Amino acid sequence: MSTTLPPFEEIVTTHGPTVLRVCRAVLGPMDADDAWSETFLAALRAYPTLRPGSNVEAWLVTIAHRKAIDQTRARARRPLPVEPLPECPAPSEEHRWDGDLWGAMQALPFKQRVAVTYHYVAGMPYADVAGLIGGSQDAARRAAADGIATLRKTYRKGGPR
Repeated sequence: MSTTLPPFEEIVTTHGPTVLRVCRAVLGPMDADDAWSETFLAALRAYPTLRPGSNVEAWLVTIAHRKAIDQTRARARRPLPVEPLPECPAPSEEHRWDGDLWGAMQALPFKQRVAVTYHYVAGMPYADVAGLIGGSQDAARRAAADGIATLRKTYRKGGPR
């Protein structure tokens, strides 16, 4: 029995077809080539540490088996194709944001607009709103109240109710 390992190219030539058959049998034809390549890349890295007299074919089939498992796991993690999502979500009655409301919000002074948004849309308490926009909790409450009053007047005049 030889104490040195044959050149790696000889290993690929001798055992490559067997490894490819194993990969195809486990994965099918689509992913088999990738698993075959990954098997021999891993084997090339580990080949110098292989003990002389080892069963090279069994060693390669073990590596191929592990690479097939990796491919199967990767396939399970891939996203599934779905229909394209619409550009904008469909408006719901609960969160209706029509152009009139958007325009009215944009017309509010900045502090009123953000106070209304943070308190009524995001549900933040006035203390947190005050921390974000600056000023006291009472000032944040006043800005939100003034903003809501202006929005109500705008909608009562000509906008939706």
